[in-house]
Amino acid sequence: MKAGGGAAQPVGSLDSALAHALDLIEGQPALALEQATEILKTVPGHPIATLLVGMAQRRLGDPAAALDTLEPLVRSQPQAGAVHFECGLALADAGQGEAAVGLLRRAVELSPALPGAWQALADHLTAIGDTAGADAAYARHIKAATRDPRLLRPAAALCENDIPLAETLLREHLCERPTDVAAIRMFAEVAARLGRYQDAENLLTRCLELAPGFHGARHNYAVALFRQGKHAAALPEIERLLAIEPRNPNYRSLHAAVLAGVAEYARAIDIYVQALKEYPRQAKIWLSYGHVLKTSGAAGEGIGAYRRALELEPRLGEAWWSLANLKTYRFDAADMARMRQQLARGDLAAEDRYHFHFALGKALEDEQRYADSFEHYRQGNALRRAQLHYDPERIDGHVKRSKSLFTREFLARASGQGAPAADPIFIVGLPRAGSTLIEQILSSHPRVEGTMELPDVPVLAHGIGTQATDGGPRYPQVLATLSPGQLRELGEEYLARTRIQRKTGRPYFIDKLPNNFLHVGFIHLMLPNARIIDARRHPLSGCFSAFKQHFARGQNFTYDLAELGAYYRSYVELMAHFDAVLPGRVHRVFYEQMVENTEGEVRRLLEYCGLPFEPACLRFYENERAVRTASSEQVRVPIYREGLEQWRHYEAWLEPLKRSLGAVLERYPQVPDFTDPPHDRRPLQSQ
Repeated sequence: MKAGGGAAQPVGSLDSALAHALDLIEGQPALALEQATEILKTVPGHPIATLLVGMAQRRLGDPAAALDTLEPLVRSQPQAGAVHFECGLALADAGQGEAAVGLLRRAVELSPALPGAWQALADHLTAIGDTAGADAAYARHIKAATRDPRLLRPAAALCENDIPLAETLLREHLCERPTDVAAIRMFAEVAARLGRYQDAENLLTRCLELAPGFHGARHNYAVALFRQGKHAAALPEIERLLAIEPRNPNYRSLHAAVLAGVAEYARAIDIYVQALKEYPRQAKIWLSYGHVLKTSGAAGEGIGAYRRALELEPRLGEAWWSLANLKTYRFDAADMARMRQQLARGDLAAEDRYHFHFALGKALEDEQRYADSFEHYRQGNALRRAQLHYDPERIDGHVKRSKSLFTREFLARASGQGAPAADPIFIVGLPRAGSTLIEQILSSHPRVEGTMELPDVPVLAHGIGTQATDGGPRYPQVLATLSPGQLRELGEEYLARTRIQRKTGRPYFIDKLPNNFLHVGFIHLMLPNARIIDARRHPLSGCFSAFKQHFARGQNFTYDLAELGAYYRSYVELMAHFDAVLPGRVHRVFYEQMVENTEGEVRRLLEYCGLPFEPACLRFYENERAVRTASSEQVRVPIYREGLEQWRHYEAWLEPLKRSLGAVLERYPQVPDFTDPPHDRRPLQSQ
């Protein structure tokens, strides 16, 4: 039987007819449907021909017809993995995501060697927030899809999460075969598992240079970019994949997260709304939906989404913390009982457990039960700190290197270099020090646009550091080797990278990543006309506020009181150095003074930024812009004094913090003389 004249024709044997229909299924599904239908006229009920009909119907965009064909086949062929796989795909296309997951799980149980089934299952598990399950399924996909016997051992190691063995085997393989794109992608997976996303990005860039049509590698590339906060770079990659496979649940989930990262909240919300139609009982999708609603200013709807997540999954600690993290939300007695009940479970995951501790710490603080509150904060921080790698000596070394490089003489020689644009306004400092309040005040001015905590300065700094030759100068010393042209290019690159965040056409925009205080010298060199504002808060008030906060990522110094104090001390020392070598370059806003004399401080702030006074800046709480930080709901109400002295309720337990802060606490708001002989910087151990 041969296909001619655009129509299916009978061929010799049943096996050859089935094979011919299968050959047509991807490129010409309409002809495959005709071929399979003809076979069924001759052999009614033939299971493979019926499967081919369902496959063709789905590929022709008719999932309802495909389900009518495939669901009876699943019942009549209960041990056929391929049938369950295809029916699962049809359910997904029909918007029945939860049912699809069940059939895909059954498909891989029946046929573990089906790589497409593992891939589809991983995509759906990612969409519903089951990260661990998705990682395991992706690893099984890699193993099942590997045809090269030399890659079977590293694939098996990835499946078993034996990362050191996988890394060793892949290094050896790539030394011999450096253009093997399958091996490069697997090596990038190793880097991602270790949290080395820049390395993963570099590997996947090479992979896509060799094989631009390698969609799996492109997806991994988009994820690596997203994990580094490179949302603008990730967006075209994921949209390119969606153009090929618009219903892929993993692509859509990543698309929503990336859109939120570039402040396209309405589009992200639309994706989550659609996802919840397909996965209505998935708590983690409701959680993500709540996050984007809250950020966009729809706090009431966000609370409803968080509450729905908890109805579906009461042990989801992040949802409880998300409610507490609104700062304005109050738990009732029933909520408290439910949290304690979950916390008493022996099988509670560590991540859920520390979220419950932070949430209960906040709830008990609202009830003025400060001893019990502190104990929950202490336990939550201890659990989180145990999961993190944080080396206090790194910031000490950075401060020393910065003070050594950025002398008056060096800065005078570099004067006038960099990009001349004055668009950016940087707000730096420590988290929970009032930076969101300053951003809200400034973004209420008609010439200033608020954005978010942008990752671009650290990304650029990291790139400069990694380009330094082995044995050469480290960052920031490497900045001394850059030409005026290179500094200008870096400033222009920063402006280009952040352009996607600017939605209004206002001449100035805010980058409020607190940790940019580490890069004040770099910012000054590449953007000499940018404004830099240091948001500072009383050491005990600011540090304890950070200790009470669970951060979604970063800020690893905040989970131990002594380490917090040492970090604050290093921050003050570095900023004091820039005050000395660049007097007047940085404008400082003390949170306490902003609360006590709001109008006076706002006028000083606007004058520093070269902006005329605007009364709307005093009514910042009327600004309906999206706010992404923990203070998102607090800046939607007028300034209140109550938070200034909140730390005093916990003073009995803050001795490790006080000792670590030392003279910085004693001299606040002035600063100690850091030119004295160096003291022991190591933080004292918290009790």
